[in-house]
Amino acid sequence: MDRFSSLRLFVRVVERGSFSHVGRELGIGQPAVSKQIAALEARLGVPLLNRTSRGLNPTAAGQDLYESATRILGDLEETELRIGQNRISPAGLVRLATPPALGRMYIIPRLPAFIQRHPNVSIDLSVSERRVDLVREGIDIALRVGALADSSLVARRIGDLHMVVAATPAYLEQHGIPLSPADLRSHNLIVGQTQGATQAWKFKGLEGPILLEPEGTIRSNDAEDQRAAVLAGLGIGYAGRAMFAADIRAGAIVPILESYAPAPSPIHVVSASGRQLPERFRVVIDFLAQICAEEPALRIAP
Repeated sequence: MDRFSSLRLFVRVVERGSFSHVGRELGIGQPAVSKQIAALEARLGVPLLNRTSRGLNPTAAGQDLYESATRILGDLEETELRIGQNRISPAGLVRLATPPALGRMYIIPRLPAFIQRHPNVSIDLSVSERRVDLVREGIDIALRVGALADSSLVARRIGDLHMVVAATPAYLEQHGIPLSPADLRSHNLIVGQTQGATQAWKFKGLEGPILLEPEGTIRSNDAEDQRAAVLAGLGIGYAGRAMFAADIRAGAIVPILESYAPAPSPIHVVSASGRQLPERFRVVIDFLAQICAEEPALRIAP
């Protein structure tokens, strides 16, 4: 097996976490996959995978090789596509992880214009509220909202998520307008959840941050469901302003308690690749940055 083929096989094993899984994909036996990885380890002189009862995980050397291999193979794929079809434009697949609401409300509606500019770039969307593991799940780039914990990722800050408390005019007319976070306790609040845990509402107070544990009759782990509940007049919601931006402009939703708004959460695009990003990654990252720059509710705060 040539070096590029062995690198491709190693990348697939890391991303799938299983010799047998990769063997079934390629139509070869599990022992053959294991033997080829062992030969790669022997040639490099270091173990690349930790084999446990739960599956396969890269060692430190394996992680280093994986990141370099994905970059090299991605560049090779892009070059072959470009030269093979006499192109000078970026080409190839980009696997992008994004939160559901940002994907549906801001990314997908703008994809036609992106595809028109870059017809040879394909985007594979992985949609989830959780923070995906780029290496384990084979993701090229991901949108992350909030502070970054993994310093090994290459990150570019492209925007800010500004939080807002909002309700319909009819709800506020019937139940009154809260003047402070404490007043919210007498209202029905639309409760957001993450993996079954209630998401606290954060505010900026004169003496420091204020945390409120919301209570109400409607709970959901989906941001768009929470928006729908607010629009239906079921209570007061708390979400990124981007979620309600169009509704606020239309007058269907009224923001309240704006003087208590907390500092916005940064939005980053992250990648596990090294410094030499393939051109197809760059154009997608620039596309995401342009979305944030054009939308006031996602723009980086001054």
